[in-house]
This record gives sequence, C-alpha cells and structure tokens, in this order.
Amino acid sequence: MVKRKVTILQTAATAVAEIAFFIESKGLPSTAKKFVDEAFSFFETLADNIIEHRKCNYNKWKGLDYRCIVFKKKYMVVFISGSTEIIICDFVVAKLIKE
Repeated sequence: MVKRKVTILQTAATAVAEIAFFIESKGLPSTAKKFVDEAFSFFETLADNIIEHRKCNYNKWKGLDYRCIVFKKKYMVVFISGSTEIIICDFVVAKLIKE
C-alpha cells in the first residue's frame, strides 16, 4: 500500500515545540521529549490512503477545507488532505478553539 507524503508546516512544528517547552519548564524533560516523539509519530499515521478524516467544525478552517483530528483528547491537528500529500497546518489546544 502506498502512503501519502506528510509535510509539516513551520506553524505546526513551532506549536508542538512550544507545548514541549512548557512541559519541560515544569521539570519534566523526558515527558516533553516523549510528547514530541508521539506527536510526530501521530502525524505520520495520517498518511494512510484508506482513511478520510472529517472537515473541521471551526468556521475559519471549514472555509479553507481543512481536516481536523484530535490528538490525546486535548489537541487538535489541522491539516490539508490531498491525494498524494498530507500537509499539517496547525496544532492547537482544542479548548482554545472558539466558534
């Protein structure tokens, strides 16, 4: 089975790094590293051609035809789903998203 290419934009990578920095600032450096590893591994799982994810409910992203998926019940991964590529656009704390 052929998987799609996964591209991670700077905004998403920066958001993951900022969350990891926050975790590390609480005195948990190994947890911060584990969080980053899990986030980027999760991004790779989105490359599966068989699965098509739902469109975002947030109006700004819905208008841009972005797809959303929840990571660890707390974070929202926002991406563009193409036939040959997945582009990770943003990574945000879900409770900060306002309709």
